[in-house]
Amino acid sequence: MERIVVQATAQDKKAIVAKARKLDLPISELMRRGAFAYESSETDAELAALADAAKSAAERAGAAIDDALDFIAASNKRIADMEAKATKKISRRAA
Repeated sequence: MERIVVQATAQDKKAIVAKARKLDLPISELMRRGAFAYESSETDAELAALADAAKSAAERAGAAIDDALDFIAASNKRIADMEAKATKKISRRAA
């Protein structure tokens, strides 16, 4: 075991001791857990950047899907028009 000395104000020490008692933990265990649970603001910034990238990718994917659906709708209309013309020609020949 190694010892790490942490300086704290009297008020901070009281708060730490109270929290350790409330959680039924030795102070050293509370401090270890706190140290390992700590996340820097860089992590928040990295997560925000990832969230922005994901949002942007989702927006691009949505736009691509909309474009594909528009293309399919236009294609279906062209096919329907061609089928209608073919049906008219066949009807005229039969008449």
